[in-house]
Formats: sequence, C-alpha cells, structure tokens
Amino acid sequence: MQRLFGIETEYGITIDGTEEIDTVDESIELIKNYRLDDPNFSSKLFFFDQTFSKSLEFDQKKIRRMNSSIKRNEEEFLDDYDFTNASATAKWDYSLEDPFKDARGFRAEELQEHPDERKHQEEDRRRNLSFEEVKSDRVLINGARLYNDHAHPEYSTPECNNLFELIAHDKAGERILQQCARRRSEQLNGKTVVLYKNNTDFHGHSYGCHDNYCMSRDVPFDYIKNSIMPFFVTRQIFAGAGKVGIETEAGLYSAGFFQLSQRADFFTVEVSVDTMSNRPIVNTRDEPHADPKKYRRLHVIVGDANMSEYATALKIGTTALVIDLIEKRLIPKELSLKNPVEDIKEISRDQMYQWQVKLNDGKTISAIDLQRQYLSLAQKHLSDRDYDTDWVLVEWENVLNKLEHDPASLFDRLDWAAKKWLLETFIESEKLTWDDPWLQSIDLEYHNIDTESGLYYELLRKGIMRRVITDEQIHHAIFHPPGGTRAYFRGKSLEKFRPNVKAVQWDSITFEMNGRQFPISMNNLVDNDSVKKYNEFIDKSETLAEMLSKL
Repeated sequence: MQRLFGIETEYGITIDGTEEIDTVDESIELIKNYRLDDPNFSSKLFFFDQTFSKSLEFDQKKIRRMNSSIKRNEEEFLDDYDFTNASATAKWDYSLEDPFKDARGFRAEELQEHPDERKHQEEDRRRNLSFEEVKSDRVLINGARLYNDHAHPEYSTPECNNLFELIAHDKAGERILQQCARRRSEQLNGKTVVLYKNNTDFHGHSYGCHDNYCMSRDVPFDYIKNSIMPFFVTRQIFAGAGKVGIETEAGLYSAGFFQLSQRADFFTVEVSVDTMSNRPIVNTRDEPHADPKKYRRLHVIVGDANMSEYATALKIGTTALVIDLIEKRLIPKELSLKNPVEDIKEISRDQMYQWQVKLNDGKTISAIDLQRQYLSLAQKHLSDRDYDTDWVLVEWENVLNKLEHDPASLFDRLDWAAKKWLLETFIESEKLTWDDPWLQSIDLEYHNIDTESGLYYELLRKGIMRRVITDEQIHHAIFHPPGGTRAYFRGKSLEKFRPNVKAVQWDSITFEMNGRQFPISMNNLVDNDSVKKYNEFIDKSETLAEMLSKL
C-alpha cells in the first residue's frame, strides 16, 4: 500500500496444571528458547492446504505475483545460514525511545500505570536481574522484535508496505512463539506452556495489540484525532475478537454476556499518551521511528488481537485507507461523535446489533452507516490504485452489507462472529446458559495459538475460516524480512553480520568493528529510493567493511 505499517502483539501466557505462575519469569524463559535451527520449524508444521479458500475470489495471477518475493526455499536457507551466530543477541537501543513525548506538543510528566504495576516493579527488583535481562530482547533476522513487555511475551512484526505480507508476518509471530512454548514445555517435565493471542485474563487485566502506521507530519494532530475517532469507535463491528462478559480493572462483573470487543471495556478517555491505564481511544505517543520533520507514527492501541487472517487484513487495510483520506484532508468534521468513550462500549455490548451513535450535531447514525461514509470517500478517491487497496474496498463493502442484513453469516471470516457461533453451538449441545463459567474457557481456547489444539485452528482445519495468505508465505516470513522496506536492511544485517551488531532500534542500527562503533541511521528509509539503495548495499556486500564503505 502507500505507507509502512506493523503490528505489536502481547500474548497471554500460562502453564497447564499450575494455578499460579510468575508470568515475568516465564516470559523471560520462553523468549530464551527462540532458535531458528529448531527441526520443528520444518514444513511439516504447516499442515494446512496451501491453496486459498475456494470462497475467496482472488485473481490467481496476482497471487503468484504476491508470492514472487519468495526466492529461496527452506532447504537453501538452512544450508546457507550460519546458526553458530544465531545465539548472539543484539541489544535494543532504549536511548532512542521516549514514551513521554506527546503528539500534542508537550512531554508528559508521568504515565498512568495499572494498579498492579507497582507490585510487578517490586517483584522485578527482587529478581536480581538487569533491565536488559528482564526485557530479554531478541531482534530477529526477519526484521521483527521479540521481548518481554509487562509480563507478556510480545512480538512486533517488521515494518511492511504490502498488506498480505504483513498478515504473513503477524502469523509468523504466532508460529515462532509456539515453537518457543514447545521448547520451554520440554524443560518443565511434562507441564505445558500455553500462549493466547487475546486481550484479557477475565480478572481486570487487559494487554494490547497495537497497529502502527507511518504518516505525514504535515497533518495537524487535532485533525487526525477528530477524523479517525469515529472510525476507531466503530471498526470493532468487523475487527472485534469477541468476548464473554463485561470487565473493568476491578475484574469481571457480568459473565452471562457476549460482546464484540475484548478491549472496549478498558477505554476511559478520548485522547491520552497513556497505554496501560487511563487508556485513550486515540493515543498521542509521539515516537515516529522515522525523520520527525517529515513523519509521525500513528500508534493505535484501540484494537483487538485477531486470530482471523481476513479480520486482521480488513482491520489494517481499512485503517491505512482512512489515513490516506486524512492526509488528503477529505474527512468532514460532521462525522464527529458526541460521546465516543460511551459509544465504544455500547457498540460492543449492543445485543440487537443496531449500533447507534450520536454525532456532535445531534443526529443519530448507525456504526454501519458511519463506516460507509469512510468507505464511500475511499471508493471515490482511492480505487483502482493497487491490488491491496482494491481488495480492501471490495471486502469492506461486502462485510458492511452482511453486517446490516445477516451478521451471523460472517462466522467464516470475523473473529467475534466465529466465536459466537462456537459458543452458541456449545451451549446448545451441552444445555448450558450464557453465565456458565465453562464459556470463558471456550472463549480463551479460541485464542490458543497451538495449531494442534487451539479452537480457531480447529475451525481452520475444517475449512470453515477464510484465508488471505498461504502457509508458504507464513513460513517464508519466519526466516525472511519483507522486501522493499528498511526491515530488510535490519534483518539482513543480523543474518550476515550478527556478531558485529552492537545495538538496534526501528530506525537505527549500530555496528562494531575493530573496536569502533558505526551507528547507521535508518530514519530516512521510508522513501523508496533510499530503501532500495541501502538494501542493494547489503545484498552486494560480502563483508561488513565493504558495506560500511558504501554507506
């Protein structure tokens, strides 16, 4: 598409058969088990049909072009790669991060924390571990980052500019973490580490799935906020992951209830720099990870973690198109909501699927029709531009039409609809009621990333869920960075020169050679010409000295 984007996902972690675990310790140990030379990364793990779902109307020639970036198969990679260097861990450069900097033009004095965070900090001080050991950062050769974040293993995809490549890298994160879990389970003498790609533990804790978009700095932040707020509040009608119960930071207080979104309960303000407490619908963190004079990063914390490839693609794709419209100043102020914080919860909880919201001018509109306002603008100004955009426009319209007339029919592509269908089937077969605590377990197992036992993957095995990528693409994304972005330079630097990589950030990498350090800024590697030049340099350089001389 027209910009860099990526996804950060925090995973829930537990150990079967253990009532209480130290999630920080287990996250650290899990990440230590990342290894590329694991035989279980063979193609046998990827057992699904390599074709697209028959119900997806893809142009097969375009699919082949989309897969044309796969240049080397697994055997060639394993033959070429020097795994003796793979255990070396590049340090993440935290000095270049500033989570206190606010996009509204000031620096926050402090960040709001979850009430439990002080307890976690006290426990961390007793661990006798350094900050780096607790974070356990791994920067991967596919350009991604794997680390411990607030007692959750987190996988951040590399930056992509192709929608379906991003979906493959998001799914690659699941496969990588599941391999870590299997290796960790082998160390626990029969106990099993289980990872969940979800957003709540049903005890008042929510953990995030953040989507990120590089966009122009020229757009005033107030215009961004006002233009994208209604979209964020309403996109859960197709991007929500579904959830049993209503929850706050005090815990679960209404179990017998099904809503669209896992995260909607936890948003309390419209705009803020915070992410862990006092959560905003529009986050103002100003860390562009690019040239700050040209770009800003829209850090989106309002979304659910999706298991469905289709739902993830629609969530990311529609958001990217709305940002295109914002940069063109095409979003009218008439779309502004009167009570967005109330609306995000009421839409999620609306059992009749009316999804009504009130605009600032006093008019009432449905979430579907509000989404259609954005869709209409995108169709008018962005259609016939590229394959990714046209796919999003077609599917966006199809889903909105089905949501209006038959939401249940979307069980084959939207997470919340698939989960509700599963739960209703289970309730009927077991003669249960919606307040049965058994349903929370079913809810949770939908997000189990184990391809052999997770309920989402059971639906996938049965051919029920629609796909938008192949297993070949996922497998490729485990070992290879996305082409055409700075993530390629980062990943290839680690593959070729890992022992010399001293520190890494999204927009920089520091090499060490002969006792000297060589910091390389990548904050201009958003422009295609610069990206192409750097990526050609690393491809054509046999030694680090040769590459540095070119740079």
